[in-house]
Amino acid sequence: MSHGHSHGGGGCRCAAEQEEPPEQRGLAYGLYLRIDLERLQCLNESREGSGRGVFKPWEERTDRSKFVESDADEELLFNIPFTGNVKLKGIIIMGEDDDSHPSEMRLYKNIPQMSFDDTDREPDQTFSLNRDLTGELEYATKISRFSNVYHLSIHISKNFGADTTKVFYIGLRGEWTELRRHEVTICNYEASANPADHRVHQVTPQTHFIS
Repeated sequence: MSHGHSHGGGGCRCAAEQEEPPEQRGLAYGLYLRIDLERLQCLNESREGSGRGVFKPWEERTDRSKFVESDADEELLFNIPFTGNVKLKGIIIMGEDDDSHPSEMRLYKNIPQMSFDDTDREPDQTFSLNRDLTGELEYATKISRFSNVYHLSIHISKNFGADTTKVFYIGLRGEWTELRRHEVTICNYEASANPADHRVHQVTPQTHFIS
């Protein structure tokens, strides 16, 4: 579904038209602070680690020294783990003023370690993109689908015709909630070795073949 620069129908809108002062707008796009950057992956990036650099403060979105460019073809796949649960409300994709600018973005939630083979599945939402050279054009997500996101995958599936795709900035707007402490406690407990469990498995090895 094409999202032209008409501001009806839930397509896209200019961040500048939200009637917020710049400092407030910067806070709105602060979800980059809630990304586990050490575990963030960008598949098919031409320079290792460059994909992390496009998740930066809104005020630095026009810094063109940090960008990611695809390698073998026009596709890019970002695997973005968050440090808590996120309600994702909007995304900005800023590119170059040529055919390397992304023309389609597909979003998938909660599929860690996603690969290009996994992009055959139905995305949670797809956007047709317009060229955005200033980082002002926001694409609104279906909040009902993105209200409990701990991992976001962004698949840049095509551009406007160039051999490779270039992205300077990805802005994420939404709400972040810290993981509840008892959830972490349960996770740690289950991760602990339990000799009693091991004895049961040794006595009944046939359980390993049940699938």
